[in-house]
Parts: sequence; structure tokens; C-alpha cells
Amino acid sequence: MNRFSAILAAISLSLGAFAQANYWQNHVEYRMDIDMNVEDHTFAGEQWLTFTNNSPDTLTEAFYHLYFNAFQPESMMDVRSRNISDPDGRVKDRISKLNGNEVGYHEVYLLEQDGMAVEFSVTQTIMKVKLARPIAPGDASVFRMKFNSQVPVQIRRSGRDNGEDVAYSMSQWYPKMAMYDENGWHPDPYVGREFYGEFGNFVVNITIDKSYVVGGTGVLTNPNDVGHGYADVPEKRTNKITYKFAAENVHDFAWAADPDFVHEVVQSNSGMPIHFFYKEETANVENWKKLQEMAPKYFAFMKEHFGEYQYPQFSVIQAGDGGMEYPMCTFVVGGGDEFEGFLGLFVHEATHNWYYGMLGTDEQRYPWMDEGFTTFAEDECMKSLLDREDDPHAGTYNVYARYQASDRREPMSTPADHFNHNFAYSISSYYLGSIFLNQLRPVVGEDAFWRGMMTYFDTWKFKHPKPEDFIRVMERESGMVLDWYLYYWVDQTKSIDYGIAKVEAMGQGSTHIQLERIGEMPMPVDVAILFNDGNVVFYTIPLVMMQNHKDDDKYLPEQAWPWTHPTYDLQVNFNINDIKAIAINPTRRVADINIENEMWTPESESNESDEEQRGESVND
Repeated sequence: MNRFSAILAAISLSLGAFAQANYWQNHVEYRMDIDMNVEDHTFAGEQWLTFTNNSPDTLTEAFYHLYFNAFQPESMMDVRSRNISDPDGRVKDRISKLNGNEVGYHEVYLLEQDGMAVEFSVTQTIMKVKLARPIAPGDASVFRMKFNSQVPVQIRRSGRDNGEDVAYSMSQWYPKMAMYDENGWHPDPYVGREFYGEFGNFVVNITIDKSYVVGGTGVLTNPNDVGHGYADVPEKRTNKITYKFAAENVHDFAWAADPDFVHEVVQSNSGMPIHFFYKEETANVENWKKLQEMAPKYFAFMKEHFGEYQYPQFSVIQAGDGGMEYPMCTFVVGGGDEFEGFLGLFVHEATHNWYYGMLGTDEQRYPWMDEGFTTFAEDECMKSLLDREDDPHAGTYNVYARYQASDRREPMSTPADHFNHNFAYSISSYYLGSIFLNQLRPVVGEDAFWRGMMTYFDTWKFKHPKPEDFIRVMERESGMVLDWYLYYWVDQTKSIDYGIAKVEAMGQGSTHIQLERIGEMPMPVDVAILFNDGNVVFYTIPLVMMQNHKDDDKYLPEQAWPWTHPTYDLQVNFNINDIKAIAINPTRRVADINIENEMWTPESESNESDEEQRGESVND
């Protein structure tokens, strides 16, 4: 592709990005030819990268990720794993023990910009490039690179010969240009966690021993050349074959290969092919067959509730070291003994293609927008697929309560690699990120929430949303001001604790309910009054700074509560003798750390009075 054509393609693909005022994003076009040597686990690569600068800045330098360099003794990933108090059990000190033919590396021996040689230097997993010519706004450059790489023994996500004897799990496997956005370049060293990449198009040609079956990101464009379940082909006369893949509007490319992969395909309800690659020797074949029956239902549920999958295919591949997401595919382990757990693994990793794949958030900076949103959608989806009646998020709140009470609590806004403990990263990203969404439902109302989730996807797919972008969508859908919710929940560690301080009869058949804010994080409060005849009346008390209340016919709006006031007086026109119970936070979606003070009954009032009398007697 020449430079003029690349610029036109980038502009065409980026038109939707300018729906947000002043928003821009760059564009990349990769073509890679890879020749794999399965005898010594090395490959030679040639890469052509067309980079289009849609930013307002003139660029004089660039950066590449060289991820395989992390799998060497004394790398940042190695040292971090050996020094953190709770290392990932899959890594620990394994990198430090790799020998020369087991490590990973990328050796770049040629790099040109528009035919001109450039200067570059490598530090750990980052290559810094001094451009041969500046790239002005609206301009593009073609970078040609030649490199040699060695696939490491499988340690974390990527590598060869994993625990289930899959030959190659090829993720984070090629020199990849770092992300440049309004905050500049993001050459984050590969320490072990999350990623951030530019959307673009990939053409990847993988030449490998003819006995290997390959699956991954993208659509195979030459199925008649390779066979292996893609198509029936005549006997091959050479020792190698070339798999040619193409993928549009993705920000990464992953693949896996093994001589013994079984390749099967089912169709989604819309007719989209869903590919499955697994090894009969090490996989639970029965569970893989069950998953093939369930996968179309999964994609139908996601389309209805979170947005339609935008790519032409999806692949589920036995590879990696557990479960990991990549555009248009996922790596999962072999299936385990229990199908529900295997299904949950698939649902979680596949859902990342929404909150990672199509919504390209900076995972290093905002891991909770990927892991947390994915966990929330996973729990909703599993409830539907398994036809459950229980609250799918209850366990998430239990984990949060224990975490909040611990001495290892860190703000969710901590960058992914910089949490002091892996424990804190996991709970903050997965669990608190999920609660961020589920807790928003009683704030804005169910209808506004689900409209917002779909609008967020439709507005920001194939872009790079930030937390403020999500909140602005929810503000528009609800008519509320919600920045306070974002900053309290994400940037701080303050607890939510509201209680019923007292309930007392008033004149003319009315009842006075005094609520109190005990915790430091303010939230709107929902109140439910259950009567002796079984009827229930609901009230909602917004915060003053919300500037509105949720639009829900079931809830009667009351005067807003200033967060500066520790108590709130609610007077209802009902006789206290007709009330069976009063509860706040009736949906249990607010992560209140003390549910004991959220319920009042006449019996509890009597018990408190008796205890007070006994206490006075003892004191006398």
C-alpha cells in the first residue's frame, strides 16, 4: 500500500472516531511474513508497518514493544516476580532459571523509515527509534523491519510447550509499535499485566512445518492451501505450508499451533463461524463439545445486552497458561473436570472481545474498565446461560467486603503493574470494577443503565475510551451529574456505610425515619417500607450533587441529601403500627460494608430498648 492510499484508508476508518469533539486516534497497517523453524523454536520475520499520524503533533521518535525480551533472567518481569510478596504462581522464579535455548528474544537487525535507515536502541522490552524524518499531522510513514526471534519456554501467556503440551502459544510475539495518544507515547515495559495498542489492519503470513494446524486472530484467506479442517487439499509436496491471515480493525494479533490440534467449527445464530482448536490427548473433549453447543447462545446474549460482535469469526484455542483474551480469539486451558468452570472461563475471556477487543481502553492505566466490565458481563451472562435465579454478583460483594477490611486496600486508579500486591490488583480490577457497574444501577435506574451500556459500546467501539467517557454516556442517559461517583469509587478507598438511626411515631399517623451516613463515601439511598399487609412502598433519596433523581416509577423521589449532612430525616404518612419492616439498600447492589444497620423492625426496636434498660440497671 502506498502512502497516499494508507492515509485515505486511515481517514476512512477513523471517521467514526471524530463523533467526539477533538477526539483523534492514529492508525496502523501491519504486514508480517514469518518463517517458523519448529526444530529450534526460532522464526525469522519481516514486517512492513504503515503508521498514520492523526494527532496534532509532529513526531520525531517512536517506540516498539519487544515482548519476548521479558522472558530472560534479570528482566523486569523476572525481578518483579521474585520480589513481590505474592507472586503469580505461574511465574515465580521460573524466568531466572531459563537457559540460552529456553529464553525469549527479539533481535531487530534492520529498520527503515520510508527506505531510510533509522537509529534505534533497546532497553529490556522497549525499542526507542529516532525517526529519519519527522511525521507531521496527517502524514504517514512505512517502517520496514527484519528480525529474528526465539520462542521462550511457556512461562506466562506466551511460549512453547505449555502444561497441556500445546506446541506454540504465540501472543505478544512480534515487535509492536507502542501507542501514541493525547498523553504522548506509552512505551510501558512488559512487567506482566496489561496492554494498550492502536487499531489497524493486519496481514500475517505464517510459514510453518506442514504437519501443524494454526488458528488465531483474523480470517484465513487461503484455506484451500492448508487443509487441516479448513478445506480438503491434495497432498503437499513441500515440508512447509503458509497460513495467510487477515484482520481488520484490531489492535493485536495472536495465534497458536500444534500438529495434533483438532479443528471444528460451529455457526452462531447469525451464521458467524466459531472455530475450536484443541488436543484430544490433553483436553476434556466432552466439555469442548458442550461448549460448542453453548457458544451460539453466548453470542446471542451478548448481542442483546452489550452490543453486537463486530468481527467475522471467533476462535477458541487450547493454549496459554489459563485463559487470555486476544482480538477475535481466546486462549483457554483444556477444559478441566467440571463444565461450569470451563464455560465461565470461556465466557470471561470471550467477553474481553468487547471490553478490550472492540473497546480499546488503556488496560495498563484503567485495568478495571477491562477486567471489571468483563466480570460484570460474565456474571450476567452465566446467570442466563445456566438459567439461575440467584444474584450472580453476590460473591463479588463478599470478596470486596473482605478486601475493604484488609490492610492491603489500594485505589483502583493504581496502574496495573504498580499495585503493591497481586492480590490488590486482582480484587481492584475484577471485583471492584464489576461493582462499579452493578452499583451504578440503583443510582441511575435500570432502564438508563442498560441503555447506557449499549450506547457506550455503540459510541466507543474501535476507539479508546477513558473512565470520563463512560461516565458522560451514563450522565446523558440518566440526566444526572455522576463525576462524583467515578472519583469516589476509583480514586479513593473510602467505605460506604448508611444506617437507620431511629424510627419513631409522629402525630396524625405519620412516621419519622432518621437515616445516618456513617461511612465516608456518599451515595444516594433507597428506602423500602414493608407493611403488615404485604404491600411495599419505595423511596429514593438522591444526593444534591446528582442534580436529579433516577427515573423509576417504582420509587418515590424525596428531597436530595447534602453529603455534608451526617443525618437525613424522612417523614412518611404511614402509621408506625402498620409497618412490618424498613430497609435501606433493598436491592443489595450498593456495597455497604455493614448490612446490620440497614434494617429496622418493631422487634429490633423493642430489643434495643430492653438492652438499654439492662445496661442502665448494670450501671446503677
